[in-house]
Amino acid sequence: MRLLLKTLLVASAVFSASCASVPGTESSSSGRETVSERAQPTPIKSDGTPVPEAPAEKQTYTREEILASAKSFFGGTTAEFAGLIERAFSEYGEPVAYIQGEEGAGSFVVGFRYGQGYLQYKGGGRGPVFWQGPSIGFDFGGNASKVFTLVYNLRKTEQLFQRFPGVDGSLYVVAGFGLNYQRTGDITLAPIRTGVGIRAGASLGYLHYTREPSYVPF
Repeated sequence: MRLLLKTLLVASAVFSASCASVPGTESSSSGRETVSERAQPTPIKSDGTPVPEAPAEKQTYTREEILASAKSFFGGTTAEFAGLIERAFSEYGEPVAYIQGEEGAGSFVVGFRYGQGYLQYKGGGRGPVFWQGPSIGFDFGGNASKVFTLVYNLRKTEQLFQRFPGVDGSLYVVAGFGLNYQRTGDITLAPIRTGVGIRAGASLGYLHYTREPSYVPF
C-alpha cells in the first residue's frame, strides 16, 4: 500500500511539474521546447454555460463533414488521418457528435491525463466538456496533444458524464495520428490524437468526462 501511494505521489509530482508553466514563459538553453511548454493545454473557462442537449431527432455527421471539421481543427489532414476516419466509420458508422479539445498527460508507470474541449452536435448545440483519468504506461515525463473524438449512440448529453474504459487492443497508430476506442454500454467514443501526445505504451485506464474541470483523476 505504501509503495502504491508513493508511486501515485511521484506520478502526480511529475505531471504537476510538466504542466506548471504556460507555453512561452520558459525555454531551455538549447532552444528546444520544454516538457512544460508541451504539456499545458490552453485553459477553457467554465463560465456556467450549460452543455448542449442532443437534438430531439437523431442527426449524424457524414464522412465528408467530419473530415472538413477535422481539417479546420488540426490545420490540415493527411491520407493517413483519412484512413483512421474511414476505419471508425466502417466499424461504427456515422457519429451523432464530436468533441474537439486538448489534453495534457504525465506518466511514471502510473499516469494521469487531463483534457478539455467542446462537444458539438450535428443539430448545432455546442458546449464545454472536461475529462480526466488514470492510465498505466511505460513512458516518462509529460506530453500534450490535440484530440478529435467521434461520439456514437449518445442519446442524451447526460450520458456522456461518466467513466469510459479503453477498449482492449483498439489502439491504431499511423503517421503521427493515433485512434482508440472507449466504451460504456452502447456508447462508444473514438478519440483521434496527434502531436506529442500519442503514447504507444500500455494504457489500461479510463477517462471520466465531466461538466466542470477536476484535478482528481479517479
